[in-house]
Amino acid sequence: MKYSKLFTKTLKNAPADEVSKNAQLLIRAGFVHKEMAGVYVYLPLGLRVLDNIKQIIREEMNAVGGQEVQMTVLQPKDIFEKTDRWDDAKVDNWFKTKLANGTELGMGLTHEEPIVDMLKDYMTSYRDLPLSVYQIQGKFRNELRAKSGLLRGREFVMKDMYSFARSQAEHEEIYERVAEAYHRVYGRLGIGDITYRTYADGGIFTKRFSDEFQMLSEVGEDTVFIDESAGLGVNQEIIDDARLSATNINKDNLKEFRAIEVGNIFPLESKYTDALGVYYTDETGNQQPIIAGCYGIGVSRLMGALAEHFADDKGLVWPESVAPFRVYLACIGSDDTVLTEADRLYQELEGSGVEVLYDDRDVRPGEKFADADLIGVPHRVVISPKTIEQGKLEYKIRQSGEAELISAKELLQKLGV
Repeated sequence: MKYSKLFTKTLKNAPADEVSKNAQLLIRAGFVHKEMAGVYVYLPLGLRVLDNIKQIIREEMNAVGGQEVQMTVLQPKDIFEKTDRWDDAKVDNWFKTKLANGTELGMGLTHEEPIVDMLKDYMTSYRDLPLSVYQIQGKFRNELRAKSGLLRGREFVMKDMYSFARSQAEHEEIYERVAEAYHRVYGRLGIGDITYRTYADGGIFTKRFSDEFQMLSEVGEDTVFIDESAGLGVNQEIIDDARLSATNINKDNLKEFRAIEVGNIFPLESKYTDALGVYYTDETGNQQPIIAGCYGIGVSRLMGALAEHFADDKGLVWPESVAPFRVYLACIGSDDTVLTEADRLYQELEGSGVEVLYDDRDVRPGEKFADADLIGVPHRVVISPKTIEQGKLEYKIRQSGEAELISAKELLQKLGV
């Protein structure tokens, strides 16, 4: 993409009412536009990051047998009444609407009920199980507070997967495979070393623990206690000795941290399948309960968490796995030789499969460099009269700040093409 064709612009200042670093940086760098509190538009640069995060998640869910679907945002009232979750006294953050004929509908709060209802025609025999289905979709929750940028939204993007098994043992095998897939997701996003599987309360779903994946961060809303040697943690809500005794964590090894929840998985037992009358027939012809699990990752929340973590005083510093482009190519000066060489390199990189943001704007070098730092593309390449005179390119790594003069061939080697 040529920067001169990009309709967004960087800003010197974020809106005065934005207090979170992630929103300030993402707005200033032209990744998102604030529609209202907790609701953001993903602009071209932001959508590329969001799609890159989605693709990593998609690949890892597919690798553990997940099948992707796209569920509806509008949800029928009756299936939530069957599970006792329609009443606002039971679930207080619904967005609800009505059809012209007065029929009440819910709007994409969560999808346990619709997924089970959809699968009732397909999960009838023991031969149909186990099964895992997921989607990556917008969700709507009427949050009382929405002041943390992408970390807590009223409209947000989420991956939610649901597994269905013939037995508790089969469910637990799936559950652990998905937990490992979550670790791979966070590793590929560059936060594997600061994200911990954390015991949490199973709530109304199960007497067992649920599992949160908590990324250590000073801006996090959660308090967690981490055993770094074991690579595990516990949420503050279950720090009492009685609950800890059911885990394999030594309380003496725990350290207190603030953290951002970047994923959660939890057993559903047969709560929803029973409530909606969905069973399978075993080998002997008898009906049996279906054991379910739920696995969530807030995709847009992850984008905000990465923006919080991978940033410095100059701007964003995206990991290469999710950056909107791999290379920021800046052309300095209007000399025909410079323009020709910059155009040639742009075409060569694009032809080699390297995604490039080519800054061909007629603005001062300082403005280009400041925008490059703010946007946070991993590799910066500068072509100027000075570099052409030396037969080199100026190459800089955004994360380390290391800069050097190299040849075009050496650049391609560094980029692995």
